[in-house]
Amino acid sequence: MLSNESKQDLAEIATQLRRDVIEMTYHAQSGHPGGSCSLADIMAYLYFYRMQYDTQKPKDMGRDRLVLSKGHAAPVWYAALAEAGFFEREEMLYLRKAGHLLQGHPCVHIPGVDATTGSLGFGLSIAVGMALAAKMDKLDVKVHAIVGDGEQGEGQIWEAAMAAPNLHLDNLTVILDRNRYQNDGETEEIMPLEPLADKWRAFNWNVAEIDGHDFDQIDRAFALADGCKGKPTLIYANTVKGKGCSYMLNKPHLHYTPPTQEQYMSALSELEGSVWF
Repeated sequence: MLSNESKQDLAEIATQLRRDVIEMTYHAQSGHPGGSCSLADIMAYLYFYRMQYDTQKPKDMGRDRLVLSKGHAAPVWYAALAEAGFFEREEMLYLRKAGHLLQGHPCVHIPGVDATTGSLGFGLSIAVGMALAAKMDKLDVKVHAIVGDGEQGEGQIWEAAMAAPNLHLDNLTVILDRNRYQNDGETEEIMPLEPLADKWRAFNWNVAEIDGHDFDQIDRAFALADGCKGKPTLIYANTVKGKGCSYMLNKPHLHYTPPTQEQYMSALSELEGSVWF
């Protein structure tokens, strides 16, 4: 169970990750701030409470793994990796700049990144392979995959979802970022998904439905995943796209648009932020 102190620490980290997302996408004038901000609390929990890793040995075989299948949310992952110490924070100044480390989608040459992603639908299959390999090698590691809700329209997601329980991959936890928007609008208007959690249950997954911004619920869901033997777990995380930045809320075109100067200053003020460095 998370202590009040731990929850406060995680909330502060999540706020910092959101600040970094706004900073990165503003200075790059490119990127996806909305789907990054919806993940900040879960990313904070993963990197600063749950996952085992060594920043000095990013490819250590005993590390826990993360696959960001919704690779366009790379800014929040980069923010978490920088905060954890995988690379210098200054690298974030050069998001999407040619010749620099951090590009628009995650690549394996970035310290801490285990899978190159971006083309939607592939990440879950990669995570299934990692979890199966860990089982075969008798490694006591946890494998995590973060998938988007718009991504549920990709057929390969469901092929991988069918395979994982058949392979008894109880070392695999999938986090579904259910922010209810995809690139062109609301998911339920473009390709209705509900009852989405029940679909995963029908594929024989252990499913936990939570508020993806509530650290107590996040913590309980991962404890449930760790206690489930014989099949993988899906954490169905209800989130708010653009969480923490009111200028983006319920405005789909702003979820994949870098902030203007006015929006940038408004978001930093709302996040109790200040100009970078």
